[in-house]
Amino acid sequence: MKKIRVGIIFGGRSAEHEVSLQSARNVIAAIDKNKYEVLPIGIDKSGRWLLADQSTPLLNASDPKLIKLNHASSKTVALLPSEGTELISADDSQNLGKVDVVFPLLHGPLGEDGTLQGLLRFVDVPCVGPGVLSSAVCMDKVVTKKLLQHAGIPTPNFLSFKSSEKKSISYQKVKDRLGATVFVKPTNLGSSVGINKASDETSFEKAVEEAFTFDHCIIVETCIVGREIEIAVLGNEDPEVSVPGEIIPNDTFYSYNAKYINADGAKLIAPAVLDPKVEEKIRDLAKQTFTTLACQGMARIDFFVTKHDVYVNEVNTIPGFTNISMYPRLWQKSGLSYEKLIDRLIQLALETHKKDKKLKRSYN
Repeated sequence: MKKIRVGIIFGGRSAEHEVSLQSARNVIAAIDKNKYEVLPIGIDKSGRWLLADQSTPLLNASDPKLIKLNHASSKTVALLPSEGTELISADDSQNLGKVDVVFPLLHGPLGEDGTLQGLLRFVDVPCVGPGVLSSAVCMDKVVTKKLLQHAGIPTPNFLSFKSSEKKSISYQKVKDRLGATVFVKPTNLGSSVGINKASDETSFEKAVEEAFTFDHCIIVETCIVGREIEIAVLGNEDPEVSVPGEIIPNDTFYSYNAKYINADGAKLIAPAVLDPKVEEKIRDLAKQTFTTLACQGMARIDFFVTKHDVYVNEVNTIPGFTNISMYPRLWQKSGLSYEKLIDRLIQLALETHKKDKKLKRSYN
């Protein structure tokens, strides 16, 4: 049987570039090579699309601090819609063959925020994970929280500020609304990049300054003291949820370093030990959140659990696939291997695309 050609797109121009490379390394290693032909497409920090050699798409692949794209073994490419979406060499216009489906592993802006999903929809190629709307909504923490609140789904209290309001941001006013200890985050970024915990005016001003270097809008959230629980969701119209996992940071919070650099930066427990009623509530909220935000394919939903309440913290539409990432680990603990998980995700994307193709595009 002819192999399905999967374009695995990774890298990108966001601050999560290196995280994306780590995710790609794992997916490329785990995908069923008997069923799928891998097209490793790396996007460098200048925005060039590079088709890498399948054997060595990355340099320093085992070192999360030094990992990078292998430019030497790559050729610049572009996607071209025709009879089917094809990969074209930008250097000599050589047709490199059809791309049957894309598995995007771009974390953060210009990849996870609907921009890539829109491009792929435009050139009519199936794409793993949520579509344009859901990707854009979930990338923006403020929009996500407003939609969750509208749906009656509990989420931590927050304030948001645009860069034009920077000079008028008052720690005292924030403290009066959200409490003395808060988290300051760029609105459109993930992987804990640019996030800081602040508990006084000095640390707050420093956190605001850093967050604005990553985005034009920031969000300030009240600090919830509780357990950090994560759920992996998989599916389209009738999504499945994994067993819950728990993050126990060895620092003040689950930082970028703990997620992707230091394997000992946090303790990851899966399945998490929870009261059965609390676990049922979390799983129900995960499904409700997935549906409310129009997700499809995959998402990881993060919760805070206190003695009396459960809060949805964030939704990740392209969760990490590194060797210490929770999304694949939770499915492994739920009985779905890494290889089978990748297969399911690709098949869900093909299923969605096939369904879309049946829609009428003309009144004639």
